[in-house]
Amino acid sequence: MALLDVQELQTYFHTEYGLVKAADKVTFHVNEGEIIGLVGESGCGKSVSILSVMRLIPSPPGETVGGKVIFEGKDLLKYQPNGREMRAIRGSKLTMIFQEPMTSLNPVLTVSRQLTETLELHLDMDKRAARERAIELLRMVGVPDAPRRIDDYPHQFSGGMRQRVMIAMALSCNPAVIFADEPTTAVDVTTQAQLLELMKDLVTRLNTSLVIVTHNLGVVARYAERIYVMYAGRIIESGRSEDIFGHPRHPYTVGLLNSVPRLGERHGTRKLIPIYGLPPNLINMPQTCAFLPRCTEKIGKCEKEPWPELRAVGDDHYISCYVDIKGK
Repeated sequence: MALLDVQELQTYFHTEYGLVKAADKVTFHVNEGEIIGLVGESGCGKSVSILSVMRLIPSPPGETVGGKVIFEGKDLLKYQPNGREMRAIRGSKLTMIFQEPMTSLNPVLTVSRQLTETLELHLDMDKRAARERAIELLRMVGVPDAPRRIDDYPHQFSGGMRQRVMIAMALSCNPAVIFADEPTTAVDVTTQAQLLELMKDLVTRLNTSLVIVTHNLGVVARYAERIYVMYAGRIIESGRSEDIFGHPRHPYTVGLLNSVPRLGERHGTRKLIPIYGLPPNLINMPQTCAFLPRCTEKIGKCEKEPWPELRAVGDDHYISCYVDIKGK
């Protein structure tokens, strides 16, 4: 049984221009101790889906209008976003590493206060015990001279160190699932590798599940066991990492892989092929497949039938497509 089971999640935004279906029947699950990847272009609904699970969608204009989020046998969508039940879960059992640590951390509070607050609230620690635990967490994530640095403010840390503080906050209550939303966007390539290795080591050691939300295929290729590919608010392909990278079956996934260089390839041996065009306007979504205008594999049926539901094309491998591009 999955630790977290998201079923046909629907989150819409009411705007002056129309209804934006940011997450439309999004379905995925997370097993215990597993690392999964949620991949897609900017604006495809990755972050909205995760924020919906955490019940952090601002209302108005956002609203989760359908679906289920089953965690520990209970549907989180039945809880009020700011109710007692949800607040007990969020930050304790379900935690999040946000995309930009400089704007996620409170600039007027010390790192000590921001770490100890969670420990005092969720684990009922006194101030002394919470401070000792906070120092231990900073050491765990590789912040040097933790007893002294804990009283510094966020602006006194580098980008990589601020992200380590965010990781420490996410781990503080030994959560069941951590959502990492573009966790390495604001740091350089070397620091990205260090942070990703750190997260992998920590989730393995603590038996915590990790959901990596990213547009970087290289990140999920190395760390994720299963991958969900999103486009225009929907999951369009899902499967084990080896299947997604070795035998992609959806034209969009193939396009993503063809548009990025691969490690070990000699220069000039393969021409990178971009995906031409732009994602659809989520306010005026077509009745047919949303990828149709950019697709190079479309057939007559694609132009007449509605956007297909996910169908199995292998063992734990699903696509939302009428075309079978196996072997292409």
